[in-house]
Amino acid sequence: MAKYECRINGHFDEVWQMCTEAIGRSSTASREDGSDYMLGGVRVAVHVFERYSVFGGNRVSLTLALVGEGNNLFLTAITAGGSKATFFKINTVGEEAFLKTLVVAIEERYPLQPGMP
Repeated sequence: MAKYECRINGHFDEVWQMCTEAIGRSSTASREDGSDYMLGGVRVAVHVFERYSVFGGNRVSLTLALVGEGNNLFLTAITAGGSKATFFKINTVGEEAFLKTLVVAIEERYPLQPGMP
């Protein structure tokens, strides 16, 4: 499992579109399902994407969650899958590569805010 989190100052719809486009450029990635919700002034989008990992010969998933109030946004992306081992993970290359596609796109466009990795 690989995980990335950051705070972003930006427009919710623009950030969400940029993230989903970056994931979509990731070879065989497809959106499996998702949920969008609004409570007062807080928006939440949680979607699951999946792709085939040639390196691991299996499927890996990426769960993307964006929470925002106004221009204050928090993004979490977590990957899973990518290993054929029974008792412990020995191959996380596919997960890390899937996540890196998104991380590069985010960090090129949005500078990291203090207090977040």
